[in-house]
Amino acid sequence: MTTSSDNSAITTAQPLDFRSLDLRGRRLTLAELRAAVPRAQHHTMADAESKVLDIITAVRSRGFAALGELAQKFDGVEQSHTRVPAAALAGALAELDPAVRSALEESISRARRFAEGQRPANVDVELADGAVVSQNWIPVGRVGLYVPGGLAVYPSSVIMNVVPALAAGVESIALASPPQKDFGGLPHPTILAAAALLGIDEVYAIGGAQAIASFAYGVPGADGEEPIEPVDVVTGPGNIFVATAKRLVKGVVGIDSEAGTTEIAILADATARPELVAADLISQAEHDPKAASVLVTDSAELADAVAVELARQTATTKHSDRVREALSGPQSGVILVDDLEQGIAVCNAYAAEHLEIMTADAPAVAARIRNAGAIFVGDYSPVSLGDYCAGSNHVLPTSGTAAFSSGLNVTTFLRAVQVINYSRAALEQVSSHIVSLSGAEDLPGHGDAVKIRFASEG
Repeated sequence: MTTSSDNSAITTAQPLDFRSLDLRGRRLTLAELRAAVPRAQHHTMADAESKVLDIITAVRSRGFAALGELAQKFDGVEQSHTRVPAAALAGALAELDPAVRSALEESISRARRFAEGQRPANVDVELADGAVVSQNWIPVGRVGLYVPGGLAVYPSSVIMNVVPALAAGVESIALASPPQKDFGGLPHPTILAAAALLGIDEVYAIGGAQAIASFAYGVPGADGEEPIEPVDVVTGPGNIFVATAKRLVKGVVGIDSEAGTTEIAILADATARPELVAADLISQAEHDPKAASVLVTDSAELADAVAVELARQTATTKHSDRVREALSGPQSGVILVDDLEQGIAVCNAYAAEHLEIMTADAPAVAARIRNAGAIFVGDYSPVSLGDYCAGSNHVLPTSGTAAFSSGLNVTTFLRAVQVINYSRAALEQVSSHIVSLSGAEDLPGHGDAVKIRFASEG
């Protein structure tokens, strides 16, 4: 982001309509807090579902022909093949800016180290002599990873999707990203270079809900194009149509979450530096006009200072119009609270995708947060760090779903399979209990299946 220290920026910057919600003196229940916090107004949710259902139906019934029509309609691209040629992947990597390549390699290295450390250990529990129950973590066979296009380019999302899948041991990985008219109908070359850097050679120029449908149901081969085989899990962020598609195919395949437009909340007190708070709110607002940027503070003075900084920095940032729209939307604003205690309650009710803690003793405050996709502690852990080089994953739950779901991680691509191995003596030890419980549930066949094992031996 570009900012200016020129005093003229302060006087010429237009005021921002950064809304204020004053909760001071009010003791609200959890339900009331959830209703009060700023949220995007999804007026088009029902309309999106109807459109996505039409797309899914078209892809399932007409395969590559439908994908070609959708590429023309949504991306302005004439498409003869969806699969990205190997030469295009290699060429994109060869032409990648060395500085960008170095940054991607560092990001991959840190993400890989963290992902490999996440893999849970298999467990064997001996409940009695000859009675062993195990839990083994087994990777899914095939995954489909989605990398959005739209207003920005996201090679970082390639890393965030691919690295944990590789760390989990997934053997078949496919990636999709929207075709770009400016690049001959292929995804952005930086996306292709990141995929090549990670060894991913199955890449498709397919965007939006149609990419999710292609992965979930597969696409039969046609006109010389190899089929797209269905996957077991679909992951990756996207707009409302991608999120809706993921919700509609959930159950056919596993999904990570219905990750929607990005959001940041910052819990700050009077010790926070207003220029840092403003810069971090802007950093997420530049993603999308619907992005959410929320400040929670017990300091009215800080709120005022941040408002001044927001106006100044927004005036000079590259995507000023987009940022201004996001900061002025109903999903953004400042929430004034009585004290840190109420601020923590508000943050837990909001359940932000990204939550920054800029308070005195920030680590202790962070330890009290229960609901967040990721927590960034102190002045030197901005969300931008997590977006690129922290080693953490930036595919995180949005819209309050962090209260019950997790960000993308290695376990997204693993299944916990239980293995039961009892000897004759171990089964006999609990056989009477099984018979009793099967009778209590009026399922005598369950008990008979145990009794017959011993009766036949007599």
